[in-house]
Amino acid sequence: MDRNNMLEKYAEVAGRDVVEHLRQLAGPLKGLRLVHVNSTRTGGGVAEILHKMVPLMQELGLDIRWEVITGEPAYYECTKSFHNAMQGNEVNIPERYLKVYEQTNSQTAGGLEEELQNADVVLIHDPQPAALIDSFPRHKGKWVWRCHIDASRPFRPVWKYLRNFVSKYDASIFSLSNFAQQLPHPVYLIAPSIDPFHEKNRDIDEDDLRETCARFEIDPERPVILQVSRYDRFKDPIGVIRAYRVAKELTPNIQLILAGGGATDDPEGEAVLDEVRTSAKDDPNIKVLLLPSDAHRTINALQRVSDIVMQKSIKEGFGLTVTEALWKKKPVIGGDTGGIRIQVINHHTGFLVRSPEGAALRIRYLLHNRDLMKEMGEKGKEFVRENFLVTRHVREYLTLIYALLNSKKERIELS
Repeated sequence: MDRNNMLEKYAEVAGRDVVEHLRQLAGPLKGLRLVHVNSTRTGGGVAEILHKMVPLMQELGLDIRWEVITGEPAYYECTKSFHNAMQGNEVNIPERYLKVYEQTNSQTAGGLEEELQNADVVLIHDPQPAALIDSFPRHKGKWVWRCHIDASRPFRPVWKYLRNFVSKYDASIFSLSNFAQQLPHPVYLIAPSIDPFHEKNRDIDEDDLRETCARFEIDPERPVILQVSRYDRFKDPIGVIRAYRVAKELTPNIQLILAGGGATDDPEGEAVLDEVRTSAKDDPNIKVLLLPSDAHRTINALQRVSDIVMQKSIKEGFGLTVTEALWKKKPVIGGDTGGIRIQVINHHTGFLVRSPEGAALRIRYLLHNRDLMKEMGEKGKEFVRENFLVTRHVREYLTLIYALLNSKKERIELS
């Protein structure tokens, strides 16, 4: 998309009043330097959001930078353990891994010293770069820690370790209220978002859809169930296969597609993929697809040729694949957890489930109620338009910046 016309394009989808509001908020902030730091440029929802949010905020006149922290395998083993522990797993992290984690953050800080020291706002995403703040004890700008993880019941010893870093920030952001933790600074709630013009979400012509079906040997005349996710145990791909097998007993012509890839900061993905392939065995109606991180158009097409999209997560920070499916007018069967709960509204945009058997019942119910599927699809797209587009996300970030920079004022007015 042409950056100079980006805001005009968003006005066509989100509404001109929404874009004018963004311009009004951004006007007094022109030139403000905001630096995002996360742990990967590819794979996962954080990178996808930043790929679109950064240029949009740049067009609004802010000086936006995006930096990435990288490390050796022990660093990623440590940060994956953080991720699992934050989502409730009891994880004992070796002291040597913690030392590697702290050293990696310290080394990264050295290379970003000028960038971060001179920023007006630094936005640190998730635990991977959280320790960067220790290298900037006298930071001039405002530092914000943004947690994208379901932190509702973290494993306390690990959270206590991470909290030592997080408590030094000026504010924190969580996706949902029940994820938020008690901290000695302001805590904000901001849900993630999708970009309607991302290659993963824009419209696709019928020829491309037919080509996708042919390439992956999908029969468009038979029902297609899809889950798109990284191969991660918290996404419960094995549970999806179990649900498919139960549903197949009464609906024998269904097909299942598990499509996903890995992220550069996730060392467990290959082992989970092997488990999924073993579980699928030789069933020709189960397609287990390992896709590259830039296979956005393929994922888009797979979501559009599917009848039902699943996201049967056991834990989920938000679930952008749910948002994407709703945007494409697909009913979603999702795990009753995390951010899926605020997107999948029972009998309106899909169904929440807690077991493979429950998912199977909902698959059969929807496939026998096609009018309801269509109605859910229409409701789902409008729900996303109103609540989960990147324009809303940017608006809330701009509002947060105002609150941080004007924290001593009782009243903030925009002309």
